[in-house]
Amino acid sequence: MPATTVFPISEKAQNFVKSISKGKYDRKITAGVDKFVNEQVDEDMKRFYSQNELDALVELKGTERDIESRMPVKMTRHYFEQARNSKAMQQLIKASPAETFDLAGSQDPGKQMDYSPVEGLLHKYEIGLLYVASTCSAHCRFCYREELIARKDVARPDGAIAPKGLAQVGDICQYIVEHNRMVAANGGVHPETGRPKLREILMSGGDPMVLSNKIIGNWWASLSEAGIENIRLGTKELAFFPDRFDATFFEMLDQFHENYPHTNIRFVVHFNHPDEFLKKDDAGNYIQNDGGGLAWLDNTSKSVKQLASRNWVNIDNQSPIIKGINDDPDALRILQCELKRNGIENSRFYCGRDIVGHRAFNLTIEDAWKVLNESQKGLSGIESHARLSITHYKGKTEVCAVTSEANGIQGGENGVVVFKLYRNAGAAEHRGKIAIVGRNPEAIWFNDYEDRVIFDEAGLFEKSNY
Repeated sequence: MPATTVFPISEKAQNFVKSISKGKYDRKITAGVDKFVNEQVDEDMKRFYSQNELDALVELKGTERDIESRMPVKMTRHYFEQARNSKAMQQLIKASPAETFDLAGSQDPGKQMDYSPVEGLLHKYEIGLLYVASTCSAHCRFCYREELIARKDVARPDGAIAPKGLAQVGDICQYIVEHNRMVAANGGVHPETGRPKLREILMSGGDPMVLSNKIIGNWWASLSEAGIENIRLGTKELAFFPDRFDATFFEMLDQFHENYPHTNIRFVVHFNHPDEFLKKDDAGNYIQNDGGGLAWLDNTSKSVKQLASRNWVNIDNQSPIIKGINDDPDALRILQCELKRNGIENSRFYCGRDIVGHRAFNLTIEDAWKVLNESQKGLSGIESHARLSITHYKGKTEVCAVTSEANGIQGGENGVVVFKLYRNAGAAEHRGKIAIVGRNPEAIWFNDYEDRVIFDEAGLFEKSNY
């Protein structure tokens, strides 16, 4: 959509950004397999990879199965210190040749580029998603944004092939203002897409928390002045480097609220396993608090408490369920219980996306449902809010149920899987519609059910849609 005016930078926004203090951060990042191969790491990190593991990675270097061409290796000192005593965290952060055994997958999961009206913006749903950073403090091996992190070419609707670009403040704000102007002039919906007013933006990437306080603050002020009421910031920094949430950041956060009191800030955090934030004793067991619950890492707990103490800030956790990392009902039960106890809502869990190399990471859809369902036994209603979601081209799709017995339905002799489209792209005309398929215990993606569709009012299994 072409913008009609240049978005103005107000004096209030300029003064706010000028007042922001710069933080100083030493993440002690180790990047690249070569650092481990050449032993250019701290002494206690030299045994993080075995010699056999390193030899296997070196053998692939420069080939089409080069591990780092799929996803660069990167970790913080903080994450390493937790990971060396956690098999789950090691699986999350350590490169493995298995990642490239099967390179099937999409460079653009969910066909997101079909919904990119401005570079760096995805406007698929009622909210907009911004790519504001192209890296994180560390790199999850299963990352859903591997095409952005590794700067890979992706196909665009106009036929161009190029890496995804980052959002620019002025372009995005102009788009928001123009979109909302057209919505207002058309009775509350956009005349072309049917979308409502754009009220919410998700800042993503990469991780926005690798940016400076000034850059984050400038985004927040500009988005607020463009008419955005809720700003989400997606981050895994509480796991990778919780000290990023320091006094200068909270000073900026409070100054923003003073200047823009009607704009809500929502942190969407990314804890995959309780080992990322809980203390352990010498035997590797979690430590019980005298007053109840489990003991958190001091710096992580401090950062979470600071965020949760502000009643105009929301904190939600989202995580995929990934093979070898958190496909354990007991671990997920502890995760959900402890997050809620410390002011973090359990938003949703995801089945893995069909990214390049996804078969090394993804559980089957039915196993993921079983893991989450088992994990929520023993949790209270408010602890177990999270649902299991798959990001389909048509929208966010919930795995509602998996039956285990024959039910008299033709095609469902071995049980069925029930899907519901709970967020729909565009005008959301199919929101709430369902699909029912016969079970396939080996299914990883929608296409694995295409030969056993029983009922599909949502259109999830039309081949052009996944």
